[in-house]
Amino acid sequence: MNNHVSSKPSTMKLKHTINPILLYFIHFLISLYTILTYIPFYFFSESRQEKSNQIKAKPVNSKPDSAYRSVNSLDGLASVLYPGCDTLDKVFTYAKNKFKNKRLLGTREVLNEEDEVQPNGKIFKKVILGQYNWLSYEDVFVRALNFGNGLQMLGQKPKTNIAIFCETRAEWMIAAQACFMYNFQLVTLYATLGGPAIVHGLNETEVTNIITSKELLQTKLKDIVSLVPRLRHIITVDGKPPTWSEFPKGVIVHTMAAVEALGAKASMENQPHSKPLPSDIAVIMYTSGSTGLPKGVMISHSNIIAGITGMAERIPELGEEDVYIGYLPLAHVLELSAELVCLSHGCRIGYSSPQTLADQSSKIKKGSKGDTSMLKPTLMAAVPEIMDRIYKNVMNKVNEMSSFQRNLFILAYNYKMEQISKGRNTPLCNSFVFRKVRSLLGGNIRLLLCGGAPLSATTQRFMNICFCCPVGQGYGLTESAGAGTITEVWDYNTGRVGAPLVCCEIKLKNWEEGGYFNTDKPHPRGEILIGGQNVTMGYYKNEAKTKADFFEDENGQRWLCTGDIGEFDPDGCLKIIDRKKDLVKLQAGEYVSLGKVEAALKNLPLVDNICAYANSYHSYVIGFVVPNQKELTELARKKGLKGTWEELCNSCEMENEVLKVLSEAAISASLEKFEIPVKIRLSPEPWTPETGLVTDAFKLKRKELKTHYQADIERMYGRK
Repeated sequence: MNNHVSSKPSTMKLKHTINPILLYFIHFLISLYTILTYIPFYFFSESRQEKSNQIKAKPVNSKPDSAYRSVNSLDGLASVLYPGCDTLDKVFTYAKNKFKNKRLLGTREVLNEEDEVQPNGKIFKKVILGQYNWLSYEDVFVRALNFGNGLQMLGQKPKTNIAIFCETRAEWMIAAQACFMYNFQLVTLYATLGGPAIVHGLNETEVTNIITSKELLQTKLKDIVSLVPRLRHIITVDGKPPTWSEFPKGVIVHTMAAVEALGAKASMENQPHSKPLPSDIAVIMYTSGSTGLPKGVMISHSNIIAGITGMAERIPELGEEDVYIGYLPLAHVLELSAELVCLSHGCRIGYSSPQTLADQSSKIKKGSKGDTSMLKPTLMAAVPEIMDRIYKNVMNKVNEMSSFQRNLFILAYNYKMEQISKGRNTPLCNSFVFRKVRSLLGGNIRLLLCGGAPLSATTQRFMNICFCCPVGQGYGLTESAGAGTITEVWDYNTGRVGAPLVCCEIKLKNWEEGGYFNTDKPHPRGEILIGGQNVTMGYYKNEAKTKADFFEDENGQRWLCTGDIGEFDPDGCLKIIDRKKDLVKLQAGEYVSLGKVEAALKNLPLVDNICAYANSYHSYVIGFVVPNQKELTELARKKGLKGTWEELCNSCEMENEVLKVLSEAAISASLEKFEIPVKIRLSPEPWTPETGLVTDAFKLKRKELKTHYQADIERMYGRK
């Protein structure tokens, strides 16, 4: 049941088509170059391999169920970034005083918007964006102070809930800082949630005020305002919407600028405000709801501070020279934590979106610059879905190169993979071969942080090689304030998520049903439990679920039962090998890990996304596949099959052809026979958060996918 794929360099090398005699000569030159460059490397650089082999975490005692701690926190877990800064308002005040006039939040100016008609008749909105305009630490502090005071004037009371339902942008962070200062409990909701989930979150938290954008007000909130009876004030961050008449009586729409002006005027009269305690709720973060209605996780000031303290320790030399690009949803714990880490260390944060990130992004007009080209970030967070997309796009471009260019790229790629596995660097390859690929993300990235879901070994190694930087794979949950583990920057092993952060400890609990025990040899295995001050307060108005997932030990420390299955390597690094919810028992008694099946097949060029499905009433696995349009069309051409995109996806012949490709890949990935999908359904429509079939972090919503494909499930399992 272990879904850890072997990550030896030989298994991930690209195949070339070079004449064997020429190849022998090239290898001779490469060997000569390697020897010459190794001599200075040996004398002037500490080997990354030596660092990588160091012990990173240890069990605190000799019992099988002992907690593992980072070697940097064996004597005690870290909980604060700066002495005396035990609440988020104090952290920001400290940063403001230290970095006063330094640039903090940047937003690109929109120069022009136009509609572009596509060949299929669809209209895409394209934008031309200008330079980044920056707000300093002082600017953001004053705006947050005024906005919080303005909210107070509108009747917002300390320790009461206020919702933010908005895209990632500077105003989101300003509003959040205002809430932290004035002890308002910030309820965060994903901008892509559907109507029922938004109504559920707003009514469960009984908010009277909501912060949003013009677009979301018009497209999402307008239709549901009447279903949220307690709502009194809507604040738009980007000016007044054009129409006002549709809103129910008693609901007033304000602009953020007007609320700030109200607060600035009132602050002249020195209105006092309530300061938070470390134990007070800072955020009620609604999860993306991969298993039904979203749950609100209560995260205190001390939880967030402990979490960002642990994360910051894993980023070497973090400081004023760093530039972070913010484009993931700020309602996701990964993005919020990453931005708070940057804000507390003097880094600049430039805002972006998935549609404007790169020069080739969907909303960027051809010939104009995407956000990474303009900002040139040094730090970036990404979910595996985005990294997988970058990997597939680059490899498609490589396949379109001339034979000479393609073979040169492949030789450099394979050579660098060998050198990385030995802990060495390749400055010539970086400068001449991978510079163009690196420029896709601006050219200055020194660390990519990946979280939200497991990253395949192939994609991780590709990012290491082509973007010439470490990929810090992290593991954490909303319920642990995003903190758990992050790999060290000098650890280039794949398939692992690193050692516990200095703010927490991790133990493995036996799971008998799945056959995982912390006494297993050669590595202890079991359900991952996270303990520490970053472990949150539980679920809002859901005591039963809180009791099921959280507990306190005899020392008063909180623990979270994650539902994920892990194993510890001898150096103290954790691997995620399974998930309790993903494990299905087939009719004949075999256990299938759906996540393992998906991980083995999802990196195929033919597959954009895949969901494996099985149940205990049947003896085989089936799957739903979103095929890559270009690859499927090419496969259809080779097999002599014709039709529209929908017709190809609905074709039984096409399903069988794709199934052959999946089966070959499954055998290559050493899947057991009972784990290989026997039947599939091709989906012509991609799965996006808007469809409700995946979360904002692009995790599969299995329950919704099962409902969506119920008729196909019955067909594939032979029911009429």
